Amino acid sequence: MQPSTKISAWLFLITFALVFYGMGAASVESFVNYPTWPLIGPNEFRAYHRALSPLIIGYMVIPLVVATILTILLLWYRPASIPRWMIWLALVLQLVAWVSTFTIQLPIQGQLSADGLSLPLIDRLRATSFWLRRVPHMANAFLFLWMMSVLLRGHGTRSAEA
Repeated sequence: MQPSTKISAWLFLITFALVFYGMGAASVESFVNYPTWPLIGPNEFRAYHRALSPLIIGYMVIPLVVATILTILLLWYRPASIPRWMIWLALVLQLVAWVSTFTIQLPIQGQLSADGLSLPLIDRLRATSFWLRRVPHMANAFLFLWMMSVLLRGHGTRSAEA
């Protein structure tokens, strides 16, 4: 394996892992945390939400940012067997989630931190997060799984021929 081939393989592997890690972390946030927020007392919610936010940034947002940066790098350093259009599609799916995060979910989160518990805001957060973040994240993960299968088939073919 040539050095550039090794670099592209490692870059893809790390991106693949971060995409799945990020999807899992974000799914826990959406499908576990958000539904249980109404169970937190109104007097405690603001403190809870403010304490949770830095943890979400460290354990979910930063890995997703890194995954997006690495996906961009894959446009130039992707394994040869993976078509460029797959990387572009992955970026579009990630961009949908990021635009939604910055324009819809972060303002809602900011209002929850400032004003405290609001069931209508939590409902809006859950609905918009599902359609505009979870669905694109899941589609992106399936796309990366497809890319991995393309990569493995291509590698297996070359190995069998060698």
